Amino acid sequence: MQKNQEPCYYGEYLQLDKFLDTQQPVSGNYQEKEAHDEMLFIIVHQAYELWFKQILHELRWIHRTFNQPLLNSHKYGRIVQRLDRVIQIQRLLNQQINILETMTPLDFLDFRDYLVPASGFQSIQFKEIEILLGLKMKYRINFDIKSFYNRLNEKDRAHLMQMEAEPSLFDQVEAWLERMPFLEKDSFSFVNAYQDAVSKMLESDLEIIESVDYLSDSDREFQRKDLNKTKEQFEALFDEKKFNQLKQDGHVRMSQKAVLGAVFINLYRDEPAFQQPFQLLAKLVDVDEEFTQWRYRHTIMVHRMLGSKIGTGGSSGHDYLRQTTQNNRFFKDLFNLSTFLIPRSSLPELPKDMVKSMGLRSE
Repeated sequence: MQKNQEPCYYGEYLQLDKFLDTQQPVSGNYQEKEAHDEMLFIIVHQAYELWFKQILHELRWIHRTFNQPLLNSHKYGRIVQRLDRVIQIQRLLNQQINILETMTPLDFLDFRDYLVPASGFQSIQFKEIEILLGLKMKYRINFDIKSFYNRLNEKDRAHLMQMEAEPSLFDQVEAWLERMPFLEKDSFSFVNAYQDAVSKMLESDLEIIESVDYLSDSDREFQRKDLNKTKEQFEALFDEKKFNQLKQDGHVRMSQKAVLGAVFINLYRDEPAFQQPFQLLAKLVDVDEEFTQWRYRHTIMVHRMLGSKIGTGGSSGHDYLRQTTQNNRFFKDLFNLSTFLIPRSSLPELPKDMVKSMGLRSE
């Protein structure tokens, strides 16, 4: 039985009469002939904004779901599904750059100067995505800190500043990881057991370095120093004072407890209770990676189009975008978790009562 009372017409449903009338090149207002490639430039950027809208739609749902005193474990699957949708959209956005690159630098110069001072700086949706994921003002590069709001109107500036004052998805994920209930339970301390396993692993690695006969003296010394660096990273993970110093210096963003919770999930990812939390963390890493790739592709494209010219928004163009690729990341701490993984064969065995309390059953 048809549920709608009024017939739905394709063009009316999509409001194509409005939508297809929004491509209005400006070059024809200033020169005899409209620049041919300006239409492509508009459509590609409009497509970006449409997909940004969908990304925000998914992220806002995830943000609301996390914004609870306790995250409902029945929502893990849907969070992972919606993060995966964001990732697939991001991959599509990366592919759109291939279309934009069919425009040559001379084609772009036919209309570029008519766009000043409009630029990607004024994409409110992209700024919303960044802030929602956790890239707030204090984590931005210096150029962003000085000029992030300068190019916006008062309404957009007030809206984004309000978002800055609210918890981001990064903040919510950090709080969720800090609530990991299995780090300390009854007489079992995961941190102590894990620290013992790490010590044995590092001792074994040192024995290998010292015993193999094919290393030269310089190679052996290099590997000793490399192992000492690894040891120092583990020591900082186990020492609250050292970890907080790393955080203060900007080397990490998450709290020590949150990182330990994420390490626990990664180490015991094979247990049924942690398979979906692990997938959730892995998807957040994928989201960060895709945005980093998009920034990198965008950087290369701008270098190809403009060389060393400044951007239409007043930035240093390619050089500015290169810096954002390196610095404007959301979940670096999750990328760094691989530093703290140990072989499955070395994992501390979980107590049977803990396994039972997690709803797991041994064979």
